[in-house]
Amino acid sequence: MDSMFQKMMELPLFHGVSFQNLSEVLGKHRFHFLKYADGATVVNTGDPCTHLLTVISGSVKSSIASADSRVTVTQILDAPDIIAPEFFFGKTTRYPSTIVAQGTCGVMLIEKKDYITIINSDEVLLFNFLNLLSRSAQWATEGVLALTQGDLKKRIAYWIVALTNSSGRDITMECRHRDLYSVFGVPRQSLIATLEQMKDDGIIDYTPSAIRVSDRRKLVGLLSSGPVIG
Repeated sequence: MDSMFQKMMELPLFHGVSFQNLSEVLGKHRFHFLKYADGATVVNTGDPCTHLLTVISGSVKSSIASADSRVTVTQILDAPDIIAPEFFFGKTTRYPSTIVAQGTCGVMLIEKKDYITIINSDEVLLFNFLNLLSRSAQWATEGVLALTQGDLKKRIAYWIVALTNSSGRDITMECRHRDLYSVFGVPRQSLIATLEQMKDDGIIDYTPSAIRVSDRRKLVGLLSSGPVIG
């Protein structure tokens, strides 16, 4: 149990909370542990987001796709990590991605009503959650505004960053080049030249049908001259 709490304290939502306070808060509420075998589906795209899902052991693969399936972004999330917390409240409370176990993994679930009580019991927990929501909203806004104009490297970076976790690894965006230069409104030659520059900088690798992120922090670094976050 202690090791589980230690893992949770590594999560952004629980940063700054003491071990004693966290154990006291969670000790007053119900939470469930589920184990999944390799390849088992944890959630499907569109499933109701009724619980806060935390990967507490092992890894999962997250896959999010456009409605027409022309663009798919996949990433690996390792414990400890939280699955789509920004969809826990709001107009759309359904998971945006399909989550599949990579090897045996463990997931902890906290019911929504219990989580509301938990964040209301500790200001640090509340501010952590508000900061997470604000960061997600800001990335999305900046990404939309940058989608059709400006530095193409930044536009590509915004798109991928907005669809992935800060802790995500093995990130791949599957999309044909002709769809990408249509979305960004640039000639094919400009897209290929930009992808080649990003490859030379050690940020991505690419094929005619996919972009693989070599270093997400470098990708985020394209978007800000300040500290690398996100």
